[in-house]
Parts: sequence; C-alpha cells; structure tokens
Amino acid sequence: MEKIHVNQVISESKFNRFHFWLLFWCCVIIMFDSYDLVIYGSVLPVLMEEWALSPVEGGAIGSYGFFGMMIGAILFGILADKFGRKNVLIASTILYSITTALCGFAPGPITFSIFRFLGGLGIGGVMPNAIALLTDYAPKNKRNMMIAIAMCCFPIGGILASLLSIVLIPSVGWEVVYYIAALPLLLLPFMIKHIHDSPAILLAKGRMNDLRLALSKINNQLVLTNKTEFEMNKEEKNSNSPVVSLFKDNRALGTFMIWIAFFMCLLMINGLTTWLPNFMVEAGYALGSSLTFMIVLNVGSIIGTLFLGGLADKWGTKRVLIPMFIVAAISLSFLGFGKNMLALYVLVGITGACTIGAQSISYAFASQYYPSFMRATAVGLASGIGRVGAVVGPTFGGFLLMLGLPVHMNFIAFAIPGIIAAIAFSFVPLTKKSSQESERINDESLVEEAVK
Repeated sequence: MEKIHVNQVISESKFNRFHFWLLFWCCVIIMFDSYDLVIYGSVLPVLMEEWALSPVEGGAIGSYGFFGMMIGAILFGILADKFGRKNVLIASTILYSITTALCGFAPGPITFSIFRFLGGLGIGGVMPNAIALLTDYAPKNKRNMMIAIAMCCFPIGGILASLLSIVLIPSVGWEVVYYIAALPLLLLPFMIKHIHDSPAILLAKGRMNDLRLALSKINNQLVLTNKTEFEMNKEEKNSNSPVVSLFKDNRALGTFMIWIAFFMCLLMINGLTTWLPNFMVEAGYALGSSLTFMIVLNVGSIIGTLFLGGLADKWGTKRVLIPMFIVAAISLSFLGFGKNMLALYVLVGITGACTIGAQSISYAFASQYYPSFMRATAVGLASGIGRVGAVVGPTFGGFLLMLGLPVHMNFIAFAIPGIIAAIAFSFVPLTKKSSQESERINDESLVEEAVK
C-alpha cells in the first residue's frame, strides 16, 4: 500500500495554478479586508465635521473596529483549527462585507460604531486563516514571498480607499465608499472553488477525497487512489489543545515575545494610519495633500513587504524583522521635522516600508513558528493581542491631538513602540519544534559554506 508524505509533497512542489489561485483569492480577500479597515481614516475628517465629533470621539469610533478585530482574530483563529479554515475564512469575508457596507447607511455615530465593531469581527478573522492556508500549501522556498505578496494587498486596499475617497467624497459623499465594501459578496463562488482547507485538518477530519483533490492539484504526477495512505510530520499530529500547545516545547517565551511585538507594531501602524491625514492637516497641509501621504505610506509598504519577503526567504525572517523595526522608529522620528515636500514623501514611504512592511513579514514569522495543527490559533491570538494595541493606537493619537503637542512629538510618540517590537523579536528563540523551515535551511546552508 503506497504511502504519501503530505508535507514533503507540498514542500517540494513547484508554484503552479493551484498556488496561483489560492494566492489570488487570498489577495482579494485581504485587499477588501484592508479597504474596510482603512476607509475610516479617509472619511474621519468629514465625519468629525458632519457629526461634530471631538478628536477623542473620532479615535474611539476607530478603536471599536479594532476591538472587533481583536475578538474576531482570536475567536475565528481558534474555531478554524477546530472546524476548518476555509469555511471560517469565507464566513469572515461575508461578515465584514455586509456590515461595512451597512456603515454607509448609518444615521449617526452610535449605529456607525456598532456596524464598525461587527465588521471588525470579520476583518479580524481573515488574516489568521489566509496566512495559515498560504503557509500550509506554499512550496518551502516560496513561503515568505507568497505571504509577502498577499500582505501587499493590505496596503493596496489602503491605497484604493484613499483614491476613492479623494474622488468620491467631494462629489457624491462619504457613504458611497462604504457601499463598495459589498463587492466581495459577488466573488464568493470563485473563492469557494479555489480555496482548500489545510491538509492537516483534512487528514484529521478524514476528508480523504478533499485531500486527494488538493494534492493532485499541487502535483498532477501523483497517482492517488482510495488505498493511498497519507502521513504528516509528527508535530502536525497533536491531541493537545492548540492554545495550550502555544506554551509547550519551549515555545512559551517566543509566544509572549511575539504577542508583545504584535501589540507594539499594531499600535504604531493603526494609530498612524488613522491619524496621519489629521497630523498633516495640523501641520498646515490641505486635506487632499494629507490623503496623498496615505497613498505614499501604502506604496512604501508594498515595496517594503516584497523586498522583505525576498530577504526573509534568503536570510530568515527574524534577521530581517529586527533592523526593519529600528529603521521604522528612526524614520517616524524624523518625519515630524520634515519641511521639504520631497523629503517628507521619502520619509513617509520608508515609514510605510518598515512599519506595515515589517508587520506583514511578522505574520509570516508567526505562521511558520508554529506547527500546522495550531497555526491559525497561534496567528489569531498574536493578531488578537496585537489588536489590543490597535485599539489603543487611534485613541492614543486622539489624546496626542487634544494635548496640542508639536507635530514632531506626535510622530516620536508613535516611534517608541517600534523599538520595543524590535527588542521583543530579538528575544524570540527558534525552537526545534517550530516549523521555520526557511530559517533552518538558511542556517544549514551557512554551516555547509563554513565547512567548505
């Protein structure tokens, strides 16, 4: 009776149509996930005027969405490892699409906040499952790059939100940019067709037909029959609770440090993306110019994510992340002192590359740090803890504006978490049980070169 080692088939596979469509639809889901999140920062100046909101009230409304994301990331991450990632990912997409579109019908801040919180639940459920699925099925030498490409769609969603806001808000009002959030509902049949559940879950649930279908798409040279037996790495088979396993096999310190890093990074990113237009308005720039800074921030993050993804596949994610967070803090600190427009654009671009870009690779690091059976739970909890920072970030920015500090002090305040994130990642130990294959491959190649 023929035995197939599932991890080996996936790791040694070549990027093909199966991987392309999985990556493509994860990209679409993440792009609209980001659009629904970031659009609030673009419409916030208009809402503050229309609904007479104070900076603290505006920041609090922004935090409701991040609070929903925190709960959604943890809840849907845990549910996905138990009931399957595909269904949870699709359900999250439906939830954020419907509730974000309903924000456009909100008559006032209370109703708007409720819909934003519910949308946040769905938004939070997307990232743990999309990243876990990409890690499950990516070839071993393409994992960081595939996740980097998918994470680039997060800033693309931000760019789309800013561009549509610049064009649509002055002409047809802010409500229309929220109606656009319903578009993913039309694409659901294609998502369902091309997204497969993780092989570990398919094997654990006895869904052999689905597993044979997925593996045959990954490698069409395989001959799979009803008598074919499947096996996976030992660490992929674990009867313990995924939450408990986060702290076993020397992973406790790494888990806590990853949580701290996610908290600090998302505080920095979400506070900045929410308040960057207002910070620039306070510095004397027009609203249109301030929204342009958001576009530059997101373009920088795309370039940074792709660049970091390539470096991470070559050098290892941890070696890339630490210096990038340090550069993020430096560029943010200098941003408040810039007066030359070109210099400001460059600094904003570097800030985007080293904040949003580094956070994107942080998801790849967290996903590969843990075995498949607990991967969505691990990424979901890290993202959920990070969302606590995301909740704090917009409110923190509102308090900074209320204090009337000089503009450069606002940016320095948001730079400090970047240093803390770098320190936290430096304390994450790479354990033998972790699935950081790219790290081990890189280390082995260095040893071989030294022997030669």
